[in-house]
Parts: sequence; structure tokens; C-alpha cells
Amino acid sequence: MKEAPESRVILSTAPAERAGGIARSLVQERLAACVNVIPAVLSVYRWEGRVQTDEEVLLVMKSVARRVDDLVSRLLELHPYDVPEVLVLPVDGGSARYLEWVSDACAPDGSS
Repeated sequence: MKEAPESRVILSTAPAERAGGIARSLVQERLAACVNVIPAVLSVYRWEGRVQTDEEVLLVMKSVARRVDDLVSRLLELHPYDVPEVLVLPVDGGSARYLEWVSDACAPDGSS
């Protein structure tokens, strides 16, 4: 298993009607190599002093460290929430071929 010190997984929830557009923009702009849009997430959270419950989708974005700041900035521009969930998680390892593909897919000019 290859070490992946620069690979990252970014998590965010979003309303179903906006998630596909957000995902497509991030991949088209090479900020993410891939975004999984996982439907039917039930979110229970505290907001403005009350416990809220909403159906959302989960966005699981794969990127590299050098693109994370730009990805997060763009996600915040595209996202309809006042305070969207954005969690950046390091990747400790994985398939060497997949991690190379993530790096290549996130290269701004199409080359790593």
C-alpha cells in the first residue's frame, strides 16, 4: 500500500437539488478528482438554538493537499448554506494507482 501524505478526503452535506451541480463544478475545475454524492442522509443538528432534522446528501470529495484551500473556497461559494459542513481528512494510504489518478486528476493543467 502506497503512503498518501498529500491525498485528502473532504466531507460536506448539501441539499439534494444542489449537490450534483456542486460535485460537477468541483470536478470540472480540477479541484476534486471525484465526488461521490450519497443520497438519503438524515442529519440531526443544533442550529439557532433548536435541534433540527433534515434530509440531505453527503458529498465525499477526493483531492490532494495542494488543492484543498481552493476546493474549500469554491465549495463555500457554491454551497447554499450559511455554515456548510466542511471536514478535511488526511489519507494515510491506499491503492497506488488510485492515489496517482487522484493526483493527476487534480493537476490544474491536466498534468501532475
